[in-house]
Amino acid sequence: MAEGWGGRGRGLDPEARAVLQAWADGDGPLAVRAQVVLLAADGIRDAEIARRLGVSRQTAGTWRHRWQSAGLPGLEQRPRTGRPATVDEAEVVFRALLAPGGSGAGRAIARELGLSHATVADIRRRWRLTSDDGPGPVVPTVPPLPGADIWVMGLYADGRRAVLLAGTRPVAAAPAPAAAVIGDDVLADLGRALDAVRPADGPVRSGADSRTGYLDYLAAAAGRHPDIALHAITLWDSDPGDSGGAPVSRHLPPAKSSWRSFLRAMIALDSTSHPESTRRVYLDLISALEAHTAGPVRWLRETVAGHLRSPRPGADAPPPHPSSSGVNQIDLGSFNECVVIESVRLSGTITRGEIAHRTGLTQQSVSRIARSLLDRGILEEDAQRRATSGKPRTPVRLCGTAAHALGLHIDPEVLTAVVIDLDGAIVCTCTRPMSADIDPSEFVAQVVALGRDALEKARGAVREDGFLGIGVAVPGPVDIASGTVLGPPLMSAWNDLPLLYLLKDHFPCPVIIEKDSLAAAAGERWIGRDRRARDFAYLYLGTGVGSGLYLNGDLYRGVSANAGEFGQLCAIALGRVDSDGRPEQLPECNPPVSVPDFAARRGLPAAGGGYGSTAAYRAVGRAAAAGDPAATAALREVAGAIGRGALGLVDLLDIDLIVLGGPFFTDDVAGFYLDEIGRVVNDYPTARRLRRVEVERSVLSAEAAAVGAASTIFHATFTPRLRGRDRA
Repeated sequence: MAEGWGGRGRGLDPEARAVLQAWADGDGPLAVRAQVVLLAADGIRDAEIARRLGVSRQTAGTWRHRWQSAGLPGLEQRPRTGRPATVDEAEVVFRALLAPGGSGAGRAIARELGLSHATVADIRRRWRLTSDDGPGPVVPTVPPLPGADIWVMGLYADGRRAVLLAGTRPVAAAPAPAAAVIGDDVLADLGRALDAVRPADGPVRSGADSRTGYLDYLAAAAGRHPDIALHAITLWDSDPGDSGGAPVSRHLPPAKSSWRSFLRAMIALDSTSHPESTRRVYLDLISALEAHTAGPVRWLRETVAGHLRSPRPGADAPPPHPSSSGVNQIDLGSFNECVVIESVRLSGTITRGEIAHRTGLTQQSVSRIARSLLDRGILEEDAQRRATSGKPRTPVRLCGTAAHALGLHIDPEVLTAVVIDLDGAIVCTCTRPMSADIDPSEFVAQVVALGRDALEKARGAVREDGFLGIGVAVPGPVDIASGTVLGPPLMSAWNDLPLLYLLKDHFPCPVIIEKDSLAAAAGERWIGRDRRARDFAYLYLGTGVGSGLYLNGDLYRGVSANAGEFGQLCAIALGRVDSDGRPEQLPECNPPVSVPDFAARRGLPAAGGGYGSTAAYRAVGRAAAAGDPAATAALREVAGAIGRGALGLVDLLDIDLIVLGGPFFTDDVAGFYLDEIGRVVNDYPTARRLRRVEVERSVLSAEAAAVGAASTIFHATFTPRLRGRDRA
């Protein structure tokens, strides 16, 4: 180094000056840093320091600031620009899957994690998160997971180890992932549940450590998921060893990923790729972890959709899955177009001036929109009306043949398919008897065959460009996000059946799945026109009683799209609970079983196929219509219990219309239900002095759920909304 440095730094304390002088007289990076500080202490500006030492002004300023903020220790380490010393790749992947969006999202992730944009882009390329990077995604475990179709299949955790069970299937290519449907709240709950098994700080909870139990778990997984290649990825602690003969390969997480972020990334990757992998799947995992005490966690997910698809040798591959996020064959250009269509639909026929008056749109806007809808065949003109002054007015109405939809209703006893037009007129109906214990794959085949039969039967009446899609009504509860039927009553063989995913393989059009009572409410609103242009509750009398709510101009589905579970409301209203405190499953809320049973207790002989059958229910209905006291009393008892639940809806929602319908609301029994429910909801409400509750028959036919399912397609297409359709 140059002579004379010993005289520099007169403003420094002697001890610091001695250290800096020693560094400056030496060699290496510390010499430059010390020289910067010594020159700065002499009052020399950064630009002059940079010129003398041959460094940049930024370098001179950086080391001067480091000295001022941290002293000698600040000079010994090169400052980092807020970037972590290590990069957790799985955390980057997790955030990228939560917020896909190209380079803009990449830069946001880089800012959040303190990484460079190039580092984030490199990780995304290595995991192949976009279609531009080639077939993917790819999970770089050790060794890498084969195949690009990746599922989270299970989790095993005991006192010493945790193993994530992943599944893969080879695919030609994977689309760019959509936003993950697993929210931060679920992931936070999952993290807390895992902490209970393996605390972040402290010893691992003791628990049974049975290699035999682990091997039994792998064998059970292979038996449940025979069509997916399974891979055991050790998350923490001791290697569980070989798979004991089970067809499961062994892997370690990526070297640059923590086990927590890797688990989060795998869950997000699964949920973005597969409609079955929704909140429900991982809430089940959280429940399994929370139930863990001393024994191991052995969570396995239900059978995934692909296992039920077994193409015959030589058969064509199924068509690509169409999007179910919207129904866009008829392209509506604006919210105002939907407002005009809704006004016309509610009125039946209406003039342009009346549309402007009802909607608040200008005459010019209504005329322009009506002209466009007439040109596209959605509206048609009716006969002219004479005016007291000026030229005659020409009203418009919906053109029924402009659009059609197929509705499918799935019931434990019968499958129903209907094709309806835009006016709600039934073009054709097909039915097929069902058995509740039918194999799921055979069941799906029957649903597909019935739907195709109905479409073929209606072919002459349906315009090719006017078929909007298929609505499917199923008994609840149902996971709408994935279209999975969870636990339908009397249909235990179909538990956790990914019905929507399977139907999309067979129908190259939009498919919407809806709970049967909600579908019936949608159909009531669509076909009821102005008679149902207000808030109402639809009570659906099927195999169980459900309710569909139409509030504030739209179906009310709730957070999980399972609003309207009516039976528990009736039990609470009647104060009937099981021994464990849960609301009782009321027999009164299963009319085809309870009505014949109650009638038999009062002495009515069994008829029409025995107690608990549809035939027996209809026989009791005929007897009641003929005046039989036992049949009449049985129906009034059931109607009274249902009325108590309806009373709860009236008081909670402050509505003044209850609509009754469904396959067991027949002509013979309708009067009993209408009278008894009408009496309860008008005699007992808190605000009975302020309103009169009307209890009316449904405008729908006996195929209420099927017609309603088809009308959900129209509802999704034409109902004006200021926000997207909520599908939890």
